[in-house]
Amino acid sequence: MTSTTLSIISSMATQNLLVDLVALYEKQHPGVSVKLESVGGQVAAKRVESGEAFDGVVLAADVIDKLSGSARIVPGSRVDLVRSGVAVAVRSGASRPDLSNGDAVKQAVLDAPTVGYSTGPSGVQLALLFERWGIAETIKSKLIVAPPGVPVGSLVASGEVALGFQQMSELMHLEGIDVVGPLPDDIQITTIFSAGVAATSEQPDALRQLLAFLGSADAAASKRDNGMDPA
Repeated sequence: MTSTTLSIISSMATQNLLVDLVALYEKQHPGVSVKLESVGGQVAAKRVESGEAFDGVVLAADVIDKLSGSARIVPGSRVDLVRSGVAVAVRSGASRPDLSNGDAVKQAVLDAPTVGYSTGPSGVQLALLFERWGIAETIKSKLIVAPPGVPVGSLVASGEVALGFQQMSELMHLEGIDVVGPLPDDIQITTIFSAGVAATSEQPDALRQLLAFLGSADAAASKRDNGMDPA
């Protein structure tokens, strides 16, 4: 039997989901193995942009588009995988803030001694939200941005951050924190994560078959189990 090894780089937001789906795909396709590497999204994008060889890339949709525009991802190969929302966490046992609406979340941010978020797309949008609320300067001294690849939840668990914001998929599996819930609908930040065929891939057809599976109905249950919705 001919064996095929595919390499994929992704951001941390989809790590747990891809681990689950890759295991399922490998079980269904005995001749295929997938090497998955998950790092901070900015780091992943820079590595792909530099020309490092991968078969597939899973990042936020707008980043996939940028990499397609610079010919690092095969144009037209983008497959949308999931819609991912932001959730809020506190240290286990800590008082849980009101998340019933945007105003309540704003007050929780103002009341918290420290607020943490990521360098990923959700963090960028959260910073813009603070600006729209007119509190960016007020809370500037207590904002903590997690380094790329470091879960915000780990900073919450250690006590370094009192109120943490990150993708639900990145918070829900961590110990030492309580996930209070998702952001309310009026301020929810939704990121689409997509996959694309890397221009460096020497086996694009095999990679396209894997991406078709990742975007199929067969993957929907795992996506929901990991705190995301099928795109």
